[in-house]
Amino acid sequence: MLKIVLLGPPGSGKGTQSEKLVAEYGVPQISTGDLLRNAVANGTELGNKAKAAMDAGELVSDDIVVGMIRERLEEPDTENGFILDGFPRSLSQAEALDELLERLGRPLQAVVHVKVDQEEIVQRLLERGRADDNEDTIRNRLKVFEDSTAPLVAYYEERGLLSAVSGMGEVDEIYARIKNALPAEAKG
Repeated sequence: MLKIVLLGPPGSGKGTQSEKLVAEYGVPQISTGDLLRNAVANGTELGNKAKAAMDAGELVSDDIVVGMIRERLEEPDTENGFILDGFPRSLSQAEALDELLERLGRPLQAVVHVKVDQEEIVQRLLERGRADDNEDTIRNRLKVFEDSTAPLVAYYEERGLLSAVSGMGEVDEIYARIKNALPAEAKG
C-alpha cells in the first residue's frame, strides 16, 4: 500500500524514480501530463474541456485536472496505492486532493520532495536537449516551479507528511533515500 506524492522540479529525476517505485510496489504512477494527453486523445468530456483551454493558451483549470485525477483514482488498479507525479501543483489542488482521498478512504502517507541543486538541473535539462530548452527557459520553468511549490511544501510540512530527499548522485542512491523517507506502513 503506497500512497504518495513525488514533488520535484523538472529534471529532478522524478520520472525515473517513479518507474522504480512502480516496479517494486506494483502501484501505478499517475502523471497529470499523461492523463491530460490521454483525455485529449480519447476525446473525453474532461479532455475536450482541457483541449479548449490549451488551444486558447490558458492553463487547464483545477476543476478539470482534479476531475481527471478523481476519475483515475477511481480505477481499480489504484486500490493498493498510487504515486502522484506532477500533482498537486498548487495549494487549491492539494486541498482538493485531500478531500478526494478522504472520500475514497485512502489518505496520503507521504510527500517526498526530491531536491536538486539548480545548476545541476540546468545542466541535466540542457543535456536532455528538448527543442524548447535553453538556459533562460529552463531557469524560468524552475522559478515558476519553486514559486508554485513553496506553499505546497509548507502545507505538507504542517501535516507531517513531507520528507525532503537529495536528488543528487546515482539513481540507485537517490532511490534508497526515497525508500528510507517512506513511512513504515507504505513499505509493507
